[in-house]
Amino acid sequence: MSRILVIDDEPQMRRLLRVALEAADYRVFEAATGQEGLVEAASRQPDAILLDLGLPEFDGMEVLRRLREWTSTPVLVLSVQDAGEDKVRALDLGADDYVTKPFDTPELLARLRVLLRRTQPPEEPIFERGPLRIDFASRLVHVNGREVALTATEYALLRVLARHAGKIVTQKQLLTAVWGPNAAEQAQYLRVFMSHIRRKLAAAGLPPEAIRTETGVGYRLTDE
Repeated sequence: MSRILVIDDEPQMRRLLRVALEAADYRVFEAATGQEGLVEAASRQPDAILLDLGLPEFDGMEVLRRLREWTSTPVLVLSVQDAGEDKVRALDLGADDYVTKPFDTPELLARLRVLLRRTQPPEEPIFERGPLRIDFASRLVHVNGREVALTATEYALLRVLARHAGKIVTQKQLLTAVWGPNAAEQAQYLRVFMSHIRRKLAAAGLPPEAIRTETGVGYRLTDE
């Protein structure tokens, strides 16, 4: 689920965008000012940003300039200003696209999909590490050629670990990816499911140390 940050000072516009984006299966974060938007961009690490130009404190152009000092996250500018010079300036500052308000929602979503396709490499269909094999297309998990039956939640957790093999995935990242942001503090869920996953994989022959607990931080699927 791609993460989208909406930076807009109008509550009605944020509400409209949230409804449209969540209906399209995006996870949405919001900011009402330029400063708040920069903080959210740094902490949330969104996959794309929808940025209004008419913001309090400092405008969207300044937000865009500051963003481009440290991130290449796609930015789609939303503005009531239709002047050509504003579009040119925004694009010169690093915007990836520019949509004028009021906009057609299906077109906005289509433009967003294009931006995300440009920046997200195609997912490898097969993950293989030692005896572990995961077919992401068919959602099948095998160890030493033996199929391992996982529940949907167990598979989702293992998939996140596999996509970050060799790296620590924090408890919060796993909880948010599988259960959503409201479950970010429910670490007890994670311990139970990780225990189930380990037991099932070990029964098929995967060494217990293949999924390591990083105490107080999260979990790591070894890339060996």
